[in-house]
Amino acid sequence: MTSTPDSNRAAQPGSQARPQARPQAQPRGVPRLELRHATKAFGRVRALADGTLALWPGEVHALLGENGAGKSTLVKILAGVHQPDGGELLVDGVERRFATPAHARDAGIAVIYQEPTLFFDLSVVENIHMGRQPVDRFGRIDYDAMRREVGELLASLGVDLKPERLVRGLSIADQQVIEIAKALSLNANVLIMDEPTAALSLPEVERLFAIVRRLRDRGAAILFITHRLDEVFALTQHVTVMRDGAKVFDAPTATLTTDAIVAKMVGRDLATFYPKADVKPGDVKLRVRGLTRRGVFRDVAFDVRAGEIVALAGLVGAGRSEVARAIFGIDPLDAGDVQVDGQRLKPGRPAAAVKAGLALVPEDRRQQGLALELSIACNASLTVLGRLVRFGFLTGGSELRLARRWGERLRLKAGDLNAPAGTLSGGNQQKVVLGKWLATGPKVLIIDEPTRGIDVGAKAEVYGALAELVREGMAVLMISSELQEVLGMADRVLVMHEGRITADIARADATEERIMSAALGESDAHWGHAA
Repeated sequence: MTSTPDSNRAAQPGSQARPQARPQAQPRGVPRLELRHATKAFGRVRALADGTLALWPGEVHALLGENGAGKSTLVKILAGVHQPDGGELLVDGVERRFATPAHARDAGIAVIYQEPTLFFDLSVVENIHMGRQPVDRFGRIDYDAMRREVGELLASLGVDLKPERLVRGLSIADQQVIEIAKALSLNANVLIMDEPTAALSLPEVERLFAIVRRLRDRGAAILFITHRLDEVFALTQHVTVMRDGAKVFDAPTATLTTDAIVAKMVGRDLATFYPKADVKPGDVKLRVRGLTRRGVFRDVAFDVRAGEIVALAGLVGAGRSEVARAIFGIDPLDAGDVQVDGQRLKPGRPAAAVKAGLALVPEDRRQQGLALELSIACNASLTVLGRLVRFGFLTGGSELRLARRWGERLRLKAGDLNAPAGTLSGGNQQKVVLGKWLATGPKVLIIDEPTRGIDVGAKAEVYGALAELVREGMAVLMISSELQEVLGMADRVLVMHEGRITADIARADATEERIMSAALGESDAHWGHAA
């Protein structure tokens, strides 16, 4: 379960608890980096109406906002990718204008993106020194000097990574460390981190947070962009919220709760972030017995009833997604039985699973859920093409009507349904994948990481859609690494540890401590309701 350090202390929706005390920033003089009332338009589209931000030495500053709020445009201005149409940019109190990313880099500003951009077939040391290798007195590249410098940099970050190691095969977390080391080798004192934890496991997140805190304590100014509010409370000292291209809120993290941040981000008060439907469970719609795949999971058994959301929780690698793929027929089984509404499914037959009333929204929407180069309308209809064909022909009009119907129901934000699906924000891509599978009329929906990488407003809409589906009698198996999501939406929580279910916890008994205890294999107790 990819929770984050100190996430148990983070304020949850509806909570008034304050986060733990934070270390005090260094005495303030002038901000290390400041943007004042920046504007930026692309043709008729005004991407930034009032970009205002101040980054101070010795502080981690969170930049929050829904997709389309203007965060990316603001970051690109700070990085020298875009030049503002208006406003001021100051570095250490001196007004600057970055014509290129190189100018921003020379001013000590570095951007660490979610997916690092490195040369896989070169070593760590070669990547860090790319284009600026030191030479000895004979004009030859001084590899010894490079290795010494990189070794010292990595050691200062508390990372055990060999400078000679090829980048190919390294985890995303290690690649991010290389990007940070590269920034430090360029004497960067402002680090902008754009959703760096989106693809990391819990130990990797903890290591990254330790590095960020170490850099903060040395006096670096750090801008941290994330959709995970528990990370905001665990790591940052200040929060800026953007909406519709402008800064709408700015305050110390210690003065805030999750509810307050969410309300500022979406522009309205939220009565409840998790709209849990009050539905009495009906008949069993999904029955799993003795599901086993050697070396992956064993003897997995549970039921999901109509009108019920059952969460499958556990640490990364516990076997949750693998169980879902096996139920749907994608991955092979060594033993076990799966029934949908009393009908036994043949193993390894996804088409038969769909026909029986099973739908699977996969974990990785971009790689497994969408054909990004195809239109939104085409993606929305891929699962039901046979129903749309007339006299052997498929018309674009039938695809558009289907996409429009599900788009309206799921509140899809798309200007043109003929545009490629890859042009949509993460939240809207997730809605297209969800609509594509709901179009099949399923009795059981398996949804893997329903809100990974999407903003708070889109999360609320996805939760609302799930609540509506269970009110209509659908059975939902939800795989989630977000503890607050599990506690907020599930009627029951099944916890997996090393390929088997170690706890079946009723909603009334579910707590973060109980879930994490079972996820770590510390308890085989079953609370409340057993399948």
